[in-house]
Amino acid sequence: MTDSQMIREIKEGNTELYSELMRRYQRKILAFIYHMLKSAHLELMAEDLCSETFYKAFRSLHSFREVDASFSTWLYTIARNTVLSELRKQRAGSVPLEESGIVPVAPSELVPEQAILRSEKVGLVREAINNLPEKQRSALILREYDQLDYQEIANVLGQSVSAVKSLLFRARSSVKSQLEPYFYEQTYEPYEGMKSR
Repeated sequence: MTDSQMIREIKEGNTELYSELMRRYQRKILAFIYHMLKSAHLELMAEDLCSETFYKAFRSLHSFREVDASFSTWLYTIARNTVLSELRKQRAGSVPLEESGIVPVAPSELVPEQAILRSEKVGLVREAINNLPEKQRSALILREYDQLDYQEIANVLGQSVSAVKSLLFRARSSVKSQLEPYFYEQTYEPYEGMKSR
């Protein structure tokens, strides 16, 4: 059953189908929200905001029009707006850690050297992405992690396709320049007397 067929049935009263619709998109939406929250160190709120996104989508499903956008694009837009709203709230009144519901977790065991190096590289990439301006970060996450096409990203961000391409170009350039010092392999010029192969 396609999204369109499911939405029609849900609008006609078969609300049980909404759980199937949620299952289709929950992992992608959760990952998108998680990446958006990472820069504010609020990743632990991702599941709550994902639930809130699906709740808002369900409440507003009657107003969804497929002519305007696909269901996934509409859902990503709701997720993005939900996260931005939460980030504004967090900035407005910094909540102490005890009241935030965030529980710090210590690593449970030592990790082998290769895993540590990989983890550091992943951390550097995430940090570089988190340092991007919000629209560039959102565009990059939607394209690289969620595999949305340019038109879908444009719909989610309320931008033109050419603006999305520009955002992605600037985002990739910025990430590359931030990571170059860490991933640059130094090359040596052969000196006199060195055998060349």
